[in-house]
Amino acid sequence: MSQMINQGLEKNMAKSVEAANRNFNTIRTGRANTSLLDRLTVEYYGTETPLKSLATISTPDSQTIAIQPFDLTTLPLIEKAISVSDLGFTPNNDGKIVRINIPPLTEERRKEFCKLAAKYAEEGKVALRNIRRDAIERIKKSEKESDVSEDESRDQQDNVQKLTNKFINEIEKNLSEKEQEILRV
Repeated sequence: MSQMINQGLEKNMAKSVEAANRNFNTIRTGRANTSLLDRLTVEYYGTETPLKSLATISTPDSQTIAIQPFDLTTLPLIEKAISVSDLGFTPNNDGKIVRINIPPLTEERRKEFCKLAAKYAEEGKVALRNIRRDAIERIKKSEKESDVSEDESRDQQDNVQKLTNKFINEIEKNLSEKEQEILRV
């Protein structure tokens, strides 16, 4: 029984780490990267639609993102969505392609992005702690109902804590790598 609990627990914790990594990927590092636009949605026929399902997104060079819509009538909608987003980009529309020039980051912006990365890491760690709390509550409930002995319960709780520490360390490692990437000039 504890093996099944651990597998489900590990799977949920891995999903939390993946979510934190997806958030890290949306942070600018001074280089053009298509993942910067992953969370961007465009209002298309009254529905919020992910940008990547409306256009081909590419990086022709290290300072430019090119967005080529499948339907040219969406160009102004894409341009507007980029302008009003919190990304801080100014789109350039040439009638066929929307281009975004990625300016080099200032020291101040780099520090802001490091803080944002730390916030995403903390959100990931909170999610892991919530998963840990739920698992430990289930273990204690099993102990109360005499499904497992006190020693087994303690062992399972220790295993849950070890698993949580492993994934928290993984988030910390990913945060450190992202901060180095942001601060690299």
